[in-house]
Amino acid sequence: MSVRNLLAFSVLMSLVLGLPSCAGSPVTMARHGDSIQVFSRGEPFATVHIAAEPRPYVWPLYAPGQVPVTRNHPMAERDGEQSDHPHHQSLWLAHGNVNGFDFWHGKGHRERMVLDTTLAKFGHEPYGLVQCEYNWLVDDNTVVLRESRQLRFHDDGDARMIDVFVELRATTDDVRFGDTKEGTFAMRLHPALRVDGKVASGDLRNSEGDHGKAVWGKRARWIADHGVVDGNSVGIAMFDHPKNLRHPTWWHARNYGLLAANPFGMHDFEKKPKGAGDFVLKKGESLSLRYRIVLYGEGWDDARMESAYADWAN
Repeated sequence: MSVRNLLAFSVLMSLVLGLPSCAGSPVTMARHGDSIQVFSRGEPFATVHIAAEPRPYVWPLYAPGQVPVTRNHPMAERDGEQSDHPHHQSLWLAHGNVNGFDFWHGKGHRERMVLDTTLAKFGHEPYGLVQCEYNWLVDDNTVVLRESRQLRFHDDGDARMIDVFVELRATTDDVRFGDTKEGTFAMRLHPALRVDGKVASGDLRNSEGDHGKAVWGKRARWIADHGVVDGNSVGIAMFDHPKNLRHPTWWHARNYGLLAANPFGMHDFEKKPKGAGDFVLKKGESLSLRYRIVLYGEGWDDARMESAYADWAN
């Protein structure tokens, strides 16, 4: 057995047996069926639903102190939550126009992302890792796109971080990512982190100094929302990366708790001609995207955010 196959076998056995990862690391992991649970210093951090359809997602998510930061609907119920936008599943990746197919809503042509293979790396790195392969399928299992996705979970003391690395590959034909606001890498926040609403306490801002509804459709290096959840001061930030397509990205961010990085929606965001934001991935080519999620408590002003962003960008 080759070293590579031996590593893959040991990874698989670790998952099946639910063994902890990264001995000596504050982040550990265990698999239960098609869900991978992530723990930070023995406390729940996140659960990755690797085989969920029509798209995989991460839910729930907890900031330090075990403060929940994402919406429960449609996976579960919580008092004070609205039941709008059932396709907003906590933390997810999708796009509303991929060769004309709507993977954001996933209704018209049975658009879905289907798990092909999965590896979760249990090594000596100071983070937990989940690595998956997906086929983006439509209709009668026609492959539109193939995706490799890697999630890295970090404990940084007063913050928890998730690094997301995505490679999208055009394996069977050219792939056109259409110009639409409906996308792309997104989170739906706890109702207390909304800016508007009965239980809202959120303060939404971006790296360029915009606040509240003014952040929608604006380009920024990062976006953040902080507020009070169950009596705890807590925040979430999303970082774009300088190597991403069309950095700094546009943000499809709403006062009702949606944060989404979208490098394709130029028509909606800037009133450019329709199709201005289209991006064509030629057959055999790939598009890499990377983002960081930061879950934090008190003490994260803009200076701290800029410092953390600089670390990520470098």
